[in-house]
Amino acid sequence: MRASQFFINTLKEAPSDAEIVSHQLMLRAGLIRRLAGGIYTWMPLGLRVLRKVENIVREEMNRAGAMEMLMPAVQPFELWEESGRGPKYGPELLRLKDRHQREFVIGPTHEEVITDVVRREVRSYRQLPRHFYQIQTKFRDEIRPRFGVMRGREFLMKDGYSFHTSFADLQREYQVMYETYTRIFTRLGLKFRAVAADTGAIGGTGSHEFHVLADSGEDAIAFCPDSDYAANVELAEAILAPAEGAVTFPLSQGEGPRERVGGEHISPVGAGDTPSNSQPLMQKVATPGKARCEDVAEFLGLPLTQTVKCIALMTEKPEGAGEFVLLLLRGDHGLNEIKAQKVIGDFRFAREDEIVAALGSKPGYIGPVGYVGRLVVDRSVAVMRNFVCGANDEGFHLTGVNFGRDLPVPETVADIRNVVENDPSPDGKGKLSLCRGIEVGHIFQLRTKYAEALKCTFLDESGKDQVMEMGCYGIGISRIVGAAIEQGNDQRGIIFPTAIAPFAVVIVPMNYAKSEPVRAAANALHDELQNAGIDVMLDDRDERAGSMFADWELIGVPHRVVVGERGLKDGKLEYKGRTDTDSTLVDVTSMSGFLLEAIG
Repeated sequence: MRASQFFINTLKEAPSDAEIVSHQLMLRAGLIRRLAGGIYTWMPLGLRVLRKVENIVREEMNRAGAMEMLMPAVQPFELWEESGRGPKYGPELLRLKDRHQREFVIGPTHEEVITDVVRREVRSYRQLPRHFYQIQTKFRDEIRPRFGVMRGREFLMKDGYSFHTSFADLQREYQVMYETYTRIFTRLGLKFRAVAADTGAIGGTGSHEFHVLADSGEDAIAFCPDSDYAANVELAEAILAPAEGAVTFPLSQGEGPRERVGGEHISPVGAGDTPSNSQPLMQKVATPGKARCEDVAEFLGLPLTQTVKCIALMTEKPEGAGEFVLLLLRGDHGLNEIKAQKVIGDFRFAREDEIVAALGSKPGYIGPVGYVGRLVVDRSVAVMRNFVCGANDEGFHLTGVNFGRDLPVPETVADIRNVVENDPSPDGKGKLSLCRGIEVGHIFQLRTKYAEALKCTFLDESGKDQVMEMGCYGIGISRIVGAAIEQGNDQRGIIFPTAIAPFAVVIVPMNYAKSEPVRAAANALHDELQNAGIDVMLDDRDERAGSMFADWELIGVPHRVVVGERGLKDGKLEYKGRTDTDSTLVDVTSMSGFLLEAIG
């Protein structure tokens, strides 16, 4: 490929609305151009990257035995009504009507469509298992599209769906896909982690996300450096430290103490206990203007870990009025809404008037003492003694609070917090570390959620109808391009892995139009590399050397060869890798082999 025959249009500055590095660099390098909010045209350079990602994904999916197909982007809304997902999906589902006023949607995903295909085409257990996939443009009407292709409305996705006669066979295919995805992201040249994840709105049971590691990632990942444990923070279990292990307390009057491991039960200060330095009486203290745990701890001269924050919620129920629920977390911990939802169901945060009605106090000073409604206590709070909490009186907090003496032993103790750095790893093999990641792949064990709703069944060996087990496997093709740039960049531009760079090698000749020796050497190297199957670009433009260097560093081509008359006199060409500090002189006759080895 010659630059004079290609379309290259780089920018010195990114548009002001480009918020993150990948968005800025993709615009500056001429990979994409904005058409509308969250909708982009992939320019020739960007399309080359996109297609390379797509081809690696396709090769590995085919290798794993999946069959490629292509489903319509426009779907009848009645399918979404049949699955029950239409009313729940929300405004991200773009709906439209045809000339006959029939409702359709632009597909954000294709569970309904593929299930409809299979229920029509597959009838016998002899036709199973089957795994179909497609690489297709999706559309989700994001309320605030941002970050370029990272959170656009239109995007390219690989979505695959498997159908099985049994859960055991689904688990087998799930493991095949886990290994396939691992190969895909390894071949893409990306640093990534596979993490256990919540299934979210899509439903099902087992789930793993694949994250490209980047400091700018939207997702927090918890992992153990000493083991294979890794999970999205939404799912990672918060384990009590060994010192907080098994504790006991009497369940009711006249009943002996009962033990649970991991802090599910607590040992309260009994009503008849004699207060001591370790078990002081509960006291109400003035804390004017101190509504945050951090401020209260500083004001009272106590560690933040001795405070308890109270979070007021209202459950949301289809039949009408919800229930007021009070959650207790340690002052230094954050609420994990996914975990809380699994305990109490759908909820929203309570309004101030609802809090005042339930507790008689404004937010910032609320607490559990005297509260008689539903109470959910985090594990770490359940083992606390002599803690500080709101007094349900504006400007006041309670100190020296204990379960079993000042308030009842909690009936519901659960893990409802986010894990933090150095929490014990749930697998018992060390401590957790946290990092940031960008989700680029997700695999689910859907089980029978969609098959049951759409009556996707097969005849088993005895001729009886059975519901198919399903798996779902997605990869964000266009999102991978943005994630790769978030992971690989510097002050000069993009640093692409060779596997997905628009060109593996760029040849930059000095005075190409004027120097016959330079032109001949550059042409010869270009043809040799091209014949060897290397994606090579020869920059034959009439531009200054500095301008050409800047363009290709911005674009992210990993290998550069400079051809100049001075070097040719000594039989040398100049090589420099995209991340190299210094260039290397290589013999003209050896350069092709040198590059083949460097590219791998």
